[in-house]
Amino acid sequence: MRAELAQPEMQVVTTDVYNQLFTMHGSIMMFLFLGPFAFGLANYIVPLQIGAPDMAFPRLNALSYWLYLGGGLTMVSGFLTAEGAPAFGWFAYTPLSGGTYSPSIGGELWLIGLLLTGFSAVFTAVNLITTIVGMRAPGMTMFRVPIFTWNMLVTSGLVLMAFPVLTAASVLLLSDRHFGTHVFDLRFGGSPLLWQHLFWFFGHPEVYILALPFFGVITEVLPVFSRRPVFGYKGLVFATLSIAALSTGVWAHHMFVTGAVLLPFFQRALVPDRGAHRGEVLRLDRHHVAGPAAVQDAPAVLHRLPHHLPARGLTGVLLASPPVDFQVSDSYFVVAHMHYVLFGGSVFALFAGVYYWFPKFTGRMLGERLGQLHVFSTFVGFNLTFLVQHQLGLSGMPRRVADYRAEDGFTTLNVVSSVGSFLLGISTLVFLVNVAISLRRGREAGDDPWGGHTLEWAAPSPPPPGNFTCPLPPIRSNRPVFDAAHPGAGAAPDPAGARTDAGGEAGT
Repeated sequence: MRAELAQPEMQVVTTDVYNQLFTMHGSIMMFLFLGPFAFGLANYIVPLQIGAPDMAFPRLNALSYWLYLGGGLTMVSGFLTAEGAPAFGWFAYTPLSGGTYSPSIGGELWLIGLLLTGFSAVFTAVNLITTIVGMRAPGMTMFRVPIFTWNMLVTSGLVLMAFPVLTAASVLLLSDRHFGTHVFDLRFGGSPLLWQHLFWFFGHPEVYILALPFFGVITEVLPVFSRRPVFGYKGLVFATLSIAALSTGVWAHHMFVTGAVLLPFFQRALVPDRGAHRGEVLRLDRHHVAGPAAVQDAPAVLHRLPHHLPARGLTGVLLASPPVDFQVSDSYFVVAHMHYVLFGGSVFALFAGVYYWFPKFTGRMLGERLGQLHVFSTFVGFNLTFLVQHQLGLSGMPRRVADYRAEDGFTTLNVVSSVGSFLLGISTLVFLVNVAISLRRGREAGDDPWGGHTLEWAAPSPPPPGNFTCPLPPIRSNRPVFDAAHPGAGAAPDPAGARTDAGGEAGT
């Protein structure tokens, strides 16, 4: 895609092939990569962090995996058909995604894959909630649960609210394509905008489904390497709950440019700031969620370590104003914003989680020099790729297009963006080489190479079946391993009975 956009006029792929790549790129990233990676990480780490021997429902866990694998393969198998993969965008707006305009079998495969992976996410969410609520070790009260586990609990709740809506919308669209139900067909009294309401009711919580787990990763990593406890533990928990609650009620901001959203209602519901009399009205999600999100970022600032998260959503503040949103909604500014949120906010944290827990997964350390090369090249490639896209959008380059004219003046910045994208690809190869080498010849890590705080570092590396071979350390705070290694520096002793909370007995 970036090779095609590096220069004006067609030179690499046709418009149809570009649209197929565009659709599947978004679909893979949104449905098959970030979310499943977070839940896969949680499958491994959450039982360890709460002192449980396994997930609550191992067979349901296996079913979730096979549904995900089967759904993912089904979704991308459109490339193997004569017509190719779907070309209607990962958001599948109707009527473009209906049978009249997109009759290829790739559309059916995409929708069926979406259904299967949606069920996988729901089953995994049920499993995680049950595990966290019912299998905590004695002494592991809810306000001693690590932040990553807390964030996965909240994320699982969001999945249970959001994914059934997407599943229902997918069934309706399949019915339109095959059974003539015309739910989204304006010619027969249907409503194309209904798809957008249903999709974005899922899609806005989905942003936080893809972000909250990695907020949790960062909150686990920073305290260990800064040698400080988590800053504002309860504030982080309540901020996460607030983000989840607010994220379910602001889907309509994705639809400002449709003309179907009652702007005065939303503007008055937004609780504008002092600049409202000058027309500076902020959107609900950016005005209200910005507060809890800032609390989530506080550990990165207060631990005084290099961080990338606090810049992840600043462009959302600009998009919060409907007049600005009207101007840049269909431009590359939104592409840049979305990638700064999901790559800058989530993928960087994903890599941090891999480097942090790789010794626990494998018993070996990742290579230091290759790791430094990977981080540096990823940071440079990421900003080269997406920073200039803000200016492209403000200059008028539309998104979702496969070509542009030389006289538009977009060529130089597109060359920079494409060079950055290739550097990103190279940086990922460096990471994969590091993983391959470390699996074979990496330095042995031991059980706790970082001086960790939470219970997973009390287990052998890699953990055996049942996770723990020795009695767990006393759980008197949210960092029991640190407390055991530093007697006298930990939390105050438990009040009577605190170590036998109702949620813990199953974990023994």
